[in-house]
Amino acid sequence: MELEDDGLPPLDPNFAEQFRRDDRRPPCQLYLVSPLDVTGGFADRLRSALDAGPVAAFQFRVKDVDQHEAARLAEPLQRICADADVAFIVNDSVGLAKRLGADGVHLGQDDGDARDARAALGPTTQIGVTCHASRHLAMEAGEAGADYVAFGAFYPTTTKATEHRPEPVLLSWWSALFEIPCVAIGGITPDNAAPLIAAGADFLAVSNGVWGGDEVAAVRAFNALMAR
Repeated sequence: MELEDDGLPPLDPNFAEQFRRDDRRPPCQLYLVSPLDVTGGFADRLRSALDAGPVAAFQFRVKDVDQHEAARLAEPLQRICADADVAFIVNDSVGLAKRLGADGVHLGQDDGDARDARAALGPTTQIGVTCHASRHLAMEAGEAGADYVAFGAFYPTTTKATEHRPEPVLLSWWSALFEIPCVAIGGITPDNAAPLIAAGADFLAVSNGVWGGDEVAAVRAFNALMAR
């Protein structure tokens, strides 16, 4: 048998068809990711989105600004999330997450180790790790103490450059073996999300699928789909 993913055998594509979501796991939830531009009227759009239906978390993701400017942009959005009881997650930066007292940090593969983030941020901060299409990276993240792992991009996306394209069976495999939640990310819309929910995603991470149009209608559509 040919091996892949650092020595792990290939996944059986039929496994996803046989997989049945464990009813003991919470239902799939929505995890919003900010656009890169959170200026102008974005705070009002965020408030409208959070008012439109259940949202579990919001990830603050901006690039090419220093920490002082990032904190200035983040603070009003963090207050909106706190008022709505939505977890506020900082992308990439442990330092910014600590400065803001954020609910969590999301680490890419080049953003440091979950153990170091835990040491810096404490035991209650949520730590997520991008694992692309790799079971090996996901297991390493879990062993390092991550609170969730993120797989993707499942669909073409314009939000960021991607080179990994997992199949939904990866979510089924993870959900069948591990209690740590998994997040599906990448080009997800209400029209293509159903296979990811059925496969076992605990969260759908969505950016352009909400902010690229009517955020209220999109949040309602996602929640209607997840409630089926």
